[in-house]
Amino acid sequence: MTYLGEDIGKLGFGLMRLPQKDGAIDIAQTSEMVDLFLNAGFTYFDAARAYAGSEDAVRRALVERYPREKFILATKLAAWINCRTRKEALAQFDTSLRQTGAGYFDFYLLHNLGESRTHFFDDFGLWDWALETKEKGLIKHVGFSFHSTPEELEAILSAHPEAEFVQLQINYADWENPLVKSRECYEVARRHGKPVVVMEPVRGGRLADPPAPIADILKTAEPDMSAASWAVRFAASLDGIVTVLSGMSSVEQMKDNISYMKGFRKMTETQLGVIARAREELAKIPVIPCTSCNYCAKVCPKNIGISGTLNAMNDYICYGDIAYAKSQIGWLVGSHDKENADKCIKCGKCEAACPQHIHIRDELARAAKILL
Repeated sequence: MTYLGEDIGKLGFGLMRLPQKDGAIDIAQTSEMVDLFLNAGFTYFDAARAYAGSEDAVRRALVERYPREKFILATKLAAWINCRTRKEALAQFDTSLRQTGAGYFDFYLLHNLGESRTHFFDDFGLWDWALETKEKGLIKHVGFSFHSTPEELEAILSAHPEAEFVQLQINYADWENPLVKSRECYEVARRHGKPVVVMEPVRGGRLADPPAPIADILKTAEPDMSAASWAVRFAASLDGIVTVLSGMSSVEQMKDNISYMKGFRKMTETQLGVIARAREELAKIPVIPCTSCNYCAKVCPKNIGISGTLNAMNDYICYGDIAYAKSQIGWLVGSHDKENADKCIKCGKCEAACPQHIHIRDELARAAKILL
């Protein structure tokens, strides 16, 4: 599929959740995944300064091993993370160029606009800077990623028609979610004629292993297809999609994604009906909509393992196994040198940074009561 002059397959390699070994990104396994991905005809890689180690990993596993014209590389500038001046914000771009060794970026995103984060990009003049940098050949396409309301997206796209594309959280669980409003955001982008890059199609991995009632619906419909395949195919079946980013963490996940995305065909009405039934069943379970983006962790003054705690709570909510959920607290929080939920001072900084608009303070208090 060609978008914005680029030949892009419908599966993109998201580099937020790369495989780990001995506390660091496993470059050997990542390289094998890169090989499989490129050999299957896919080209789009999505990194970010905020994805710890992703830019260094993409240099070692991709840039140093393949000719530059063989792949499409995206990365991002998060002006709202520890930036007090324009100079500090622009330093992220220089660091990205140096870390990746890519020479230029095919897709460059102003990262995570919305709410209190949007003004940094305007205050620092980053839209004009991005266009100037594009003229210099260091950026080929300028866009932004977004986690907020359809109204805010409408305002940003109206103010900045120069944006060539937008990256949105789209998955079948959030399609009608009143907190995320995935469908409405998608429709705003389409009204403005903007191609969409999909992020979180598997909702941070939650839809790869959904609760039993949802898994049963999907398995009954197509016994040989993974649960993750339903989530990725749903997003890829929408009109105007550039590519669907999958944050793959293993060779096995890569092989599974390739098996159904190579030669991709849009879902049929029957398949979309299965998704609708799964969504109805999923809506009955009151899980916490955390995707483990960890923006909250970047601003927490007490170093609390927020996403780990919320994911442990979701295990308890979905499966009712309190012993397993408590063991997850030890693994997801304690082993990562994070503090437990009972250390929360209720400052609210986490909630201001949360793309999912979770009432984190309340959820941490609930987790402390149940799991600690």
